[in-house]
Amino acid sequence: MFKKSFLPLISVMLLLGCATNNPTTENTQHAGLGEIMSMTSMRHAKLWLAGQAQNWSLAAYEIDELREGFEDAAKYHPTHKNITTPIAQLIASTMDKPMSAVEKAVNTKNLTQFTEQFDKLTAACNACHQMTDFGFNVVIRPKINPFANQDFSVPH
Repeated sequence: MFKKSFLPLISVMLLLGCATNNPTTENTQHAGLGEIMSMTSMRHAKLWLAGQAQNWSLAAYEIDELREGFEDAAKYHPTHKNITTPIAQLIASTMDKPMSAVEKAVNTKNLTQFTEQFDKLTAACNACHQMTDFGFNVVIRPKINPFANQDFSVPH
């Protein structure tokens, strides 16, 4: 028989065993579209802050992260509520061109172009929200840095 002192250890081992991902099964839980869009909002803000600091490496990283988020939205949420156009199609029609323009400004390290193209990207976000009856969600340039634990300046 087991000693009672081993019961907590056995319980923890069983819980850990249940929590471990089985590599032969696919994880079917994904973030909801709202959670993905919340992360998109964060990436949008970080892109602005990185661009304004002329930290072009971080800005490029945030563009890549934005694209990954859009890919996840399209992959895991091909439709959503009463939106009649597939999410992938909405993203392609509203976001692809402005994302490429911002990326070009980042690659050329042009702050003036970055600011102009970022504003167009922001307008595209709002246009997509309007087309999908989420117009109450208005995206703007960040007015403050909400990421007090991150330095956006170029690393030395």
